[in-house]
Amino acid sequence: MLLDTPPKSRARTAVDSRFGGLPRQFWIVAGGTIANRIGAMVVPFIVFFLGSKGVTEEATGTVVAALGFGGLLGAVAGGWLTDRIGPRGALLTGLVAAPASLGALYVVPTVPLMIAAALLVGVAGKLYPPAAAALVASVVTGAKRARAFSLMHWAINIGAATAAAMAGFLAERGYGLLFAIDIVTCLVFAGIVLAGVPKSAARTRAAGERGGYGVVVRDRLMMAFLALALVGETTYSLVEFALPLAIRLDGLSPAVFGAVSVVNAVLVVVLQPVLYARLARLGRVRVLAAAWIVIGLGVASTGLASGLWTYMASTVVWSVGEVVVGIVYGGIAADLAPAGAQGRYQGAMNWIHALARLVGPALTTVLFATVGPAFLWWAAAAAGVGAALVVLRMEPRLLERMSRAV
Repeated sequence: MLLDTPPKSRARTAVDSRFGGLPRQFWIVAGGTIANRIGAMVVPFIVFFLGSKGVTEEATGTVVAALGFGGLLGAVAGGWLTDRIGPRGALLTGLVAAPASLGALYVVPTVPLMIAAALLVGVAGKLYPPAAAALVASVVTGAKRARAFSLMHWAINIGAATAAAMAGFLAERGYGLLFAIDIVTCLVFAGIVLAGVPKSAARTRAAGERGGYGVVVRDRLMMAFLALALVGETTYSLVEFALPLAIRLDGLSPAVFGAVSVVNAVLVVVLQPVLYARLARLGRVRVLAAAWIVIGLGVASTGLASGLWTYMASTVVWSVGEVVVGIVYGGIAADLAPAGAQGRYQGAMNWIHALARLVGPALTTVLFATVGPAFLWWAAAAAGVGAALVVLRMEPRLLERMSRAV
């Protein structure tokens, strides 16, 4: 007679299937990421910080665009640097440069200097994510890789949830606190890397190490996926600029944006472990397509919001989409990358992320000032559905390539 599995055994099995079997270096990067993201309060609140300095809406868009342009440069440099000197050195370079640039942004007195400082913040902030992702990809292979990248996304949101819970409260008591905490947590992450990642990880020599981004550009499948990723990332980026701008134009306080940020982060933290076991068994490409549709419709529903509760309701929709994207998205570039080019492939993905943060604010500024916000929200819905349909057409080629991941 077979006995039912005890509840404690089932719980232990579930935990092991989600968290077990991953190497020490992965947990070092994940732990450092949590510490770093707890302090990542400046960029999400930059619209309100600039408003507190009397910066106009048009100038705010320019400063945020400079931040995004700096991210483009930083992502390319970070990916190249990772393949050149290894993930450890690239991580430390970015984590030391970021505090210096944040300090500059806080103290500069004029809009032109704010633009220059924001450019530096963007460069420094994008130097180290490709290195972190490449390190994860190098120490986690096979079927565990998708789970590892899902957990990295979860770690980011654990930090973001903590940051969101504090940021609105701290912002009302002075933006200097946000900058100070952001600076300190960057240095904490650097300390964790110094102590926990061995110097033997400083270089990852492989064929083609010294090459540029031609290896990515010549990869037609990767380039097609990057184009779709740009559409999806740009749609999501609207929650980082268009959403706070809509809240500001509705005459609501930064605390409202803080509240919706908490809702988003908490939902991701709570739902991702729950949904992972169910969605991981499904095809990654189909799950990604569904997630892009949900994000597009969720962002579009922002146009119906006018107060705290309606903004929170729209946040629930796109947050569910973000959860699903986080489960399947991160490991795709790692599985498409050839040996010796992991840093550049991750740099390309981070470049797309940064480009979206440039395109999103630009679209928001232009469309809000010309045809009105409604057009932007409708475009978000169309983009999400369109990206989903195209990636489904690419599914056979993506699956065949990812099955040969190194």
